Amino acid sequence: MEKKANSFLETAPVGSLMRKYSIPCIISLVVAALYNIVDQLFIANASYLGSYGNAANTVVFPLTVFALGIAVMIGDGTCAFVSISLGANEQEDAHRSIGNAILLCLICSVALTAVYLIFMDPILTIFGGRVNAETFRLAKEYFFWIALGVPFYMFGQAMNPIIRSDGSPRFAMAATVAGCVCNIIMDPIFIFPLHMGMKGAAIATVLGQVLTAFLSLWYLFHMKAVKLQKGSFGFWGRLMKRFLTLGITSFLAQVSMVISMAAVQNMCTKYGALDPVFGQAAYAQIPLAVLGIVMKFFQIAISIAIGLAAGCIPIVGFNMGAGRKDRAKKIFTYLLIGEACVGLIALIIVECFPRQLIGIFGAGNESAYYTEFAVKSFRIYLCMMILSVINKGTFIYLQALGKAALSTMLSMLREVVFGVALPIILPIFLGLDGILWSFPVADILAFMASAIVIRKVYQELGEGESAALPAAQRDAA
Repeated sequence: MEKKANSFLETAPVGSLMRKYSIPCIISLVVAALYNIVDQLFIANASYLGSYGNAANTVVFPLTVFALGIAVMIGDGTCAFVSISLGANEQEDAHRSIGNAILLCLICSVALTAVYLIFMDPILTIFGGRVNAETFRLAKEYFFWIALGVPFYMFGQAMNPIIRSDGSPRFAMAATVAGCVCNIIMDPIFIFPLHMGMKGAAIATVLGQVLTAFLSLWYLFHMKAVKLQKGSFGFWGRLMKRFLTLGITSFLAQVSMVISMAAVQNMCTKYGALDPVFGQAAYAQIPLAVLGIVMKFFQIAISIAIGLAAGCIPIVGFNMGAGRKDRAKKIFTYLLIGEACVGLIALIIVECFPRQLIGIFGAGNESAYYTEFAVKSFRIYLCMMILSVINKGTFIYLQALGKAALSTMLSMLREVVFGVALPIILPIFLGLDGILWSFPVADILAFMASAIVIRKVYQELGEGESAALPAAQRDAA
């Protein structure tokens, strides 16, 4: 029988495989999250931008998440499908799905850029951009250039998991890190000595995204396990249906976050205007700016959690394709332990060092109200971080198992049902604080559902454990 590509995924120790795939994936995703965070960091410390620039950055952030959602739907879905195909030794499906994904990503990214540019004003309004005139002006300036970079951003992010599925997680990491380093270098140059403001921050970000995209393009011509051919590029409905189905969870996870952000940011604007302090024109942008910073820290923590789980997708997919449910179960155990540790560390940081965190984002240039609200926001909004990351890891693991419908249902329950309803309902009784409490309450309710699913998955994987394997081979696995 012909040897399967990437057969080591079925035989190498699970722990070492998770380290090999998850660590580069974590670094890639954290670095990707840093694109927007680095912009906000330098914007916050520019005296001529300050909290107005911070608020503008917060308004635009969900729109980059939406673009990321489409990219990861294509990329994560293709990654899972390619891994399953290689596990089943179906090479033709593997290379055709990648070619299909490349074309689909290019078309979607250009279309999204056009929508963003044509409907810029109403889109920014939906996400709270009109909290005051200065915030809206800066948001438009920033968003214009970010929209132009969307095709490069989406291509780089979509190809990243595909590169991992080809057995090159380190290159996937290097491509993303290179782009972020470029952004970090150019941001302070454009914002401070060149005084380019929000435009400079956006252009620095786009330059980094262009670099990542070109490195990813180079790799596509040097793939190892899968070789692209002329016949790889086309649209096959059968393949597209399968890999988009596997990736729909990633899309809905991101898009539901966008919907939740829209609800939070609009309620923040509405109830901030009713607050005795933030209802004053000079402080109106503070709640929006602060929540944006809090969400950015959460984005770092959740990127680690997602990277830990997403790095397991090729391993789980291959082993499920090869009928090795015993290894898939072991990976799930390690994953849940790892996610809990990530959540615990993040929780300790936000509860013990909120003043230091907000100080990084220019609190010294702002009023005492800014720092006071930020400390309270960190401690309340993120107090259920452990449950939050376990929920996210569970959703992604289900995707790797091919349980897209169940994963999608749980993700939508957390982000849309709880993530939208609670920020609307709780402020009626608690005012602005209700927005802060909506996040941990949503995590608690979502975990109740996740716990039931976790138990069920363990039972299903336990039923398929391979008792027929030699003891030595089971121990090595």
